[in-house]
Amino acid sequence: MTTTTDAPTAASPSTPSPAAPRRGRSRESGSQLASTLVMIVIGLAFLVPLVWVVLASFDTEASLAVAWPETWSLGNFQAIWTTETTFRPLGNSLILCGGATLLTMTAAVLCAYPMSRFRFRAKRPLLLTIIFSTGLPITAIMIPVYSLFVQVNLIDSMVGAILFLGASALPYAIFLTKGFMDGVPMEIEESAWTEGAGVLRTLWSVVMPLMRSGLAVATIFTFVSMWGNFFVPFMLLLSPEHLPAAVTLYTFSSQYGQVAYGQLAAFSIFYSLPVVVLYLFLGRSLGQGFAAAGGVKG
Repeated sequence: MTTTTDAPTAASPSTPSPAAPRRGRSRESGSQLASTLVMIVIGLAFLVPLVWVVLASFDTEASLAVAWPETWSLGNFQAIWTTETTFRPLGNSLILCGGATLLTMTAAVLCAYPMSRFRFRAKRPLLLTIIFSTGLPITAIMIPVYSLFVQVNLIDSMVGAILFLGASALPYAIFLTKGFMDGVPMEIEESAWTEGAGVLRTLWSVVMPLMRSGLAVATIFTFVSMWGNFFVPFMLLLSPEHLPAAVTLYTFSSQYGQVAYGQLAAFSIFYSLPVVVLYLFLGRSLGQGFAAAGGVKG
């Protein structure tokens, strides 16, 4: 009786040794540790100025050094608790930046809608022009703008400053708004049109609620860029009763070059509150962007 042997099978590919996954895991953990350390260093770099503001605001003898106050005092807050120093500049900033943001976002939505939904021959050149305008330095056009405002008698006018701030922030707001509006499905609008809704009604009741997070992001970016703008109101507003808080910051520097660091830190806390409140108010809309858009599927 003869026995037969099976034919040799093809050699199976070599399996990785147990050391290979270990090296991969160690390399991955090393990269995670390095990225964590980098993020900690960046976070500390941003945290140091905030710590200085808080500590210096309670120190009447504050300097540029980050130091624990020897005696905690509310004297800096009492010194700036006046109409001329804090309340009127902050009110002017709210009127100026709030009005310009409202104007900018209204125009941005109306301009972004046709560019997002319709096709026309000049669409691409117009988009390229808008993108180019977002990188145009505002300081390059302030001299002719100042001359124009003098000729049309809009210098030292809150309305004129609001119009210019709104116009200067419009290209970037359009760019952001169109990007978020492109994510809203057309099928939802078509359903509204079949029900008899017009274009403006569809935009207000259908498109804008679905891009709520996008509008919140664009509004925050627009307001923050205007809130910290020093050069435009400094050039276009002359009267002390019209100056916003971004311009009145220089009042904490004396004519001899000395700076009241404690009062400046206390004023900075009040100056940052409107931005924080706006973020907390609109932050609830972030992340809710297109939750209702899931109704299109199926």
